Amino acid sequence: MPFMSYQVSPQQALESAGRLVKEGLAQSVKLEGGERVAAAIDAIVGAGVPVVAHVGLTPQSVHALGGFRVQGRGEEAAAQLIRDAVATQEAGAFAVVLEMVPGELAAEVTAALHIPTIGIGAGAGCDGQVLVVNDLLGLDSSFHPRFVKRFAELESPMTEAVRQYVREVHEGSFPQARHTFHREQPTPKLAKIY
Repeated sequence: MPFMSYQVSPQQALESAGRLVKEGLAQSVKLEGGERVAAAIDAIVGAGVPVVAHVGLTPQSVHALGGFRVQGRGEEAAAQLIRDAVATQEAGAFAVVLEMVPGELAAEVTAALHIPTIGIGAGAGCDGQVLVVNDLLGLDSSFHPRFVKRFAELESPMTEAVRQYVREVHEGSFPQARHTFHREQPTPKLAKIY
C-alpha cells in the first residue's frame, strides 16, 4: 500500500485497502512493517481483504533504517525480525516478504511460520523468490544490489531503440504509409428515385 495510506491508524489502513480493492481492482494488498502494523493487518483481513506482509528492509522506511542495509544482523535485530514476521502471521497475513535479511535468518523465519515467505535478497531458504523486473531485465546499469542477478542487459538496446524512434519521427521517416490507417473507399451512392 502506498506510503502514509496505512500508517496513521487501522481505520485509515482499512479504508485505503478498500479503495485499492474497489477502485484499483486489487486482489490483495501489501503492508510494510511487522508488529507496528499488525492491528492494521487484522482490520483489513477482518474486512475480507487478503494481506501480504513485508518485513526486513522496508523501502518506504529506508531513510529511518539508515539506508539500503541488510536488516536482522545481530541477535536482537534477528529476534525482532522473527517477532515481526510472527505478528503479521498472527494478524492474518497470508504471506510475508523478507527483504535484505541474512539467508540463515530468512530460513529460520520460514521454518517458524506456516504462511509462505517470499525472499528478495534473503537467500534460498524462503518458500519463493521475487525480483523487481527492471533489475531482472537489466534496465538500469547504475543499480547494482548484491542480491540481484540480471537475466538480461536491456538498458542499451532499449535506449537505442528509443533514440532511433525519436530520430525517425524528426526525420519524417516514421510513420510510413504502411503504419497508417486509411479511409475505406466510399461506397457509390444510389441515384434517388423520384
